[in-house]
Amino acid sequence: MVCPFALSAPLVFFLSIAYHKKSKEINGEMFTEEPTIEEIDQRFLGLALREAEIAGEKGEVPIGAVVVLENKVIGRGHNQNKTLQDPTAHAEMIAITAACNRIGSRYLEDATLYVTVEPCAMCAGALVLARLRRLVYGADDPKAGACGSLLNLVQEPRLNHQVQVTGGVREAECAGLISDFFEKIRREQK
Repeated sequence: MVCPFALSAPLVFFLSIAYHKKSKEINGEMFTEEPTIEEIDQRFLGLALREAEIAGEKGEVPIGAVVVLENKVIGRGHNQNKTLQDPTAHAEMIAITAACNRIGSRYLEDATLYVTVEPCAMCAGALVLARLRRLVYGADDPKAGACGSLLNLVQEPRLNHQVQVTGGVREAECAGLISDFFEKIRREQK
């Protein structure tokens, strides 16, 4: 008599593949269920927040960025304007440069940049030139933001590339980091 619950070898193989397809690795973490894009954005923006904290500890404006390709960080950066005495040493520029160097290409067509504050015009231009697919940022920058607040350079239809934009991810944390930093500076100046 054959056991009615016995599984054939091909069926066991198929079921094991189906099970493994449900688990997914994101930046070294395994998920048993497919994470939503919102969950992925939250996690990677958390890494950008860590970079921003590093900048703040160095006395730099606390902005951090990471570039992600295929759910792996390929570039990271934080503001280093004072440290390097370089007005172009923004978190986004450093992260994009690191990512391009890592993959050996000037284009990041399938990559996403996660940054704590909406990029300025210089950084927005770099996103377009690097052909990033997507930008995810935390806090709006009403004074210098070039991805929707002051102007929208990354989605300008006259340019040869447009970037998908998602703003407001972990906004309170990102905005709080910036406002706390400048509040501390104002207190120290009194």
